[in-house]
Amino acid sequence: MTQYQEMLQELSEIVADLSRDMAVEARFKRLLDALMTCFPCDATALLQLEGGELVPRAVRGLSHETMGRRFVVDEQPRLKEILHSRGVLRFAADSQLPDPYDGLVESEDHYLHVHDCMGAALHVDGRIWGVLTLDALKAGKFDGLDLPLLDTFVSVAAASIRAAELINCLSHDLERHQLVLHSVSRDKADKELIGDSPAMTRLRREAEMVGRSDLPVLIQGETGTGKELVSHFIHLNSPRSDKIIVHVNCAALPESLAESELFGHTAGAFSGAVSARAGKFDLADQGTLLLDEIGELPLALQATLLRALQSGEIQRVGSDKLHTVNVRVIAATNRNLEQEVAAGRFRADLYHRLSVYPITIPPLRDRADDILQLAGHFLQLNERRYGLRTLRLAPDASRWLKEYAWPGNVRELEHVLARATVKATGRQSYRQRVTQILREDLGQEMPVTSTVPVSEYTPADNISFQEAVEQYKYLLVNRRFQAHQHNIAETARSLNLDRGNLYRMIKRMGIK
Repeated sequence: MTQYQEMLQELSEIVADLSRDMAVEARFKRLLDALMTCFPCDATALLQLEGGELVPRAVRGLSHETMGRRFVVDEQPRLKEILHSRGVLRFAADSQLPDPYDGLVESEDHYLHVHDCMGAALHVDGRIWGVLTLDALKAGKFDGLDLPLLDTFVSVAAASIRAAELINCLSHDLERHQLVLHSVSRDKADKELIGDSPAMTRLRREAEMVGRSDLPVLIQGETGTGKELVSHFIHLNSPRSDKIIVHVNCAALPESLAESELFGHTAGAFSGAVSARAGKFDLADQGTLLLDEIGELPLALQATLLRALQSGEIQRVGSDKLHTVNVRVIAATNRNLEQEVAAGRFRADLYHRLSVYPITIPPLRDRADDILQLAGHFLQLNERRYGLRTLRLAPDASRWLKEYAWPGNVRELEHVLARATVKATGRQSYRQRVTQILREDLGQEMPVTSTVPVSEYTPADNISFQEAVEQYKYLLVNRRFQAHQHNIAETARSLNLDRGNLYRMIKRMGIK
């Protein structure tokens, strides 16, 4: 069978897939499988253009962490040239332009650099959909490649992508997603839910579905799972996406000022209220209000909040007038509110009002397939933060990340990689093309001192007085926090501390 006949057979199977019930991701992977069968390459990728970034939709021959990366077009000269080219574009083996896939080619022994690179832009309905790239580890491997044949493959691939979009009714969703991306500035935190494990796929689908409604949502999950991120994702997929989302950390609200923070106050309403001030409900009018750590809200304020949710009417502290606001409420907590209701620490009527649509975020240990994708995303953020050219995981580091239990979930993963980046850059020269994170850079994240009883604490001889005090404070606060089952209010009362100050202390100490 000739290469041309083989390609026709592969493409006919791709077209036949269009009549089958198949996820878009699976279609893209089948497309890359056909490409690698027909043409000699060691790695290939399909990237979709979203705003100013190219987002990997499927890869072959590249590390799984590639799926968690986002390639900024203006920072990737090769991808930029491919994106704006007509037809297939090949780069010389000695090109000085940095290759976006250097160090990402799968290899258990060592990191390999790309030596032959080519690609083509994919045009769908007159717009640039994205790019298709082919890479080889050996220079000159593409010398005998039939370019007209590859051009034909690219054209059919673009047509197949368009057909898949139509069949799966994705046109509207893609346009909406692009509008959302343009509405969020680059300097804000990324609101994408990264991961393609079954648990993450279900979560994303559920969040998109409830986002289109206006129902109150209660998001539950362990510390560090990304409850705030999911809240923003729901907002961005809602009819209120062009309006503001206001974040309120209920655990950090001083009890004496909590009602004023939520509902506002008039001038002279209390000591220090020199002028009138709008509350969070006013600020979120027509938009979304995120009540984070809702389980820490004082019981006295829960009744006031319930009235506001039931009627949509709020009353500023010091005022006799009611006024109406239109707010979609999303609440988040790491506590089991059903147990809190049973224990009398949370109002049952408020719980039922908030949990019209409950969502539980799975812990990272239940979606281990997502770990390397998330790692790739965080490493790319670290590249920008520290001005690194290329930051990659060594094979032993990747294995450790997948084997570790991650009690602190995604937040812990982010912090581990941030510290590992600092260690790796301190060990290696900034002139190196690829900065590798090794297993020893990751360290052991569970605090050794956390299991030591407070009464048995003895500071080491080589630490300062201030360091010893900080260690003892960590042990004491952590012990009380765990004893009170992560209840900020009860822990603060037991330590005779202000709740807001305790919350900030816990965050600073990194207590989970």
